[in-house]
Amino acid sequence: MSTPLRLSVLDQSVAMAGRGQDAAIRQTLALAQKAEQLGYDRFWVSEHHSHPSIVGTAPEVLMAAIAARTERIRLGSAGVMLPHYAPLKVAEQFRVLDALAPGRIDLGVGRAPGSDGRTAQLLNPDRHASDRFPQQVMELQAWVQGQPLPPSHPGHQVFAYPQSDTAPDVWMLGSSDYGAQLAAHLGLPYAFAWFITDGQGADHALHLYRETFRASELRSQPQATVCVWALAADTEAEAWHLFESRARWRMDRNLGRIGPMLPPELAVREYSASEQLALAQLKDNALVGSAPQVADKLRSLAERLQVNEVVVITWTHDPQAQSRSYELLAQEFALNRQP
Repeated sequence: MSTPLRLSVLDQSVAMAGRGQDAAIRQTLALAQKAEQLGYDRFWVSEHHSHPSIVGTAPEVLMAAIAARTERIRLGSAGVMLPHYAPLKVAEQFRVLDALAPGRIDLGVGRAPGSDGRTAQLLNPDRHASDRFPQQVMELQAWVQGQPLPPSHPGHQVFAYPQSDTAPDVWMLGSSDYGAQLAAHLGLPYAFAWFITDGQGADHALHLYRETFRASELRSQPQATVCVWALAADTEAEAWHLFESRARWRMDRNLGRIGPMLPPELAVREYSASEQLALAQLKDNALVGSAPQVADKLRSLAERLQVNEVVVITWTHDPQAQSRSYELLAQEFALNRQP
């Protein structure tokens, strides 16, 4: 690749067995500060609701706290599930965030509920809200950028404050062709959620995005990234040991059992024959190992997908192991030494 691979972080505030859920939120703040020190490009936080494993429900609140504790790193949502909300209110929240951290805010949006159907209806009783997602995104763009809406629009002459010289960057997040096509049509940057699909559909979605991209006022060329799950440790054996927590969570989720992440020594259980096949496939696709091994896998993936940035998600029961994984990858990619 012609340019150095940039690395960013996505943290989901994962609940850990034996610790309070509030500890997961505080760990996200600590990890954001660590990521900035290590030289990561962005730090994104997710939005889930009524989820006993992922307790980050309000990315805009977390981002405000992170903004007060950092100076350089870009901060973003990955993402705001826009059908739950009024675009004007989201624009106001992120205009305030941009005032707190000028020029450092990414506003990633998605169409998925980030929850079950009942919870989604409680957040927004309108069952058809997601059908208006493209219109919502266009309204959000206008309000974020301080551009007037057409005279025929109910929001004409309504603006999101505070206004300033900078504005959040709107990103489209997705794991299917839908988000890729909409991002291309609107001239937005696009992030593919590799960690959700285990990479299925990524090549086609990214190709579709680049082939159909239409230049916008803010972006003349397509800009894409992928969000992957990865774990590095000082040794390959240690990495696979730590991976037991993630593997157990994934196998339990497949059975409809969702809960906090277990420590690796308590995560191993007996698996059925079909589960053993699924587990073997999970391990075959996992970006897990020593730092050089994971770095090689990330470089190979980025080259194949023709992206120069990868967003890394790492789940461990031990926050120190999570922090160490990001530290090792930062060393492998010499993040602090890149301009």
